[in-house]
Amino acid sequence: MSGISYTSLRAGHKYWAVNFGEKIEFEILEVLYPLDFVIKDLTTLETSRLSDLTRYGKGQDFEIRDLI
Repeated sequence: MSGISYTSLRAGHKYWAVNFGEKIEFEILEVLYPLDFVIKDLTTLETSRLSDLTRYGKGQDFEIRDLI
């Protein structure tokens, strides 16, 4: 995994992630124990969990970065 580790993610910050060629921009709303997050998709404004993005595994292109 390249980019930012899960332990570096913070509530209130905005990030983008790529997994299996799909890119999503999101804001972390809440940190859940252990290492899961409630996120808001900045495109659709829907809320979900970060684990939903990796439910079917992490592709070779999996990456999380700060949204600048």
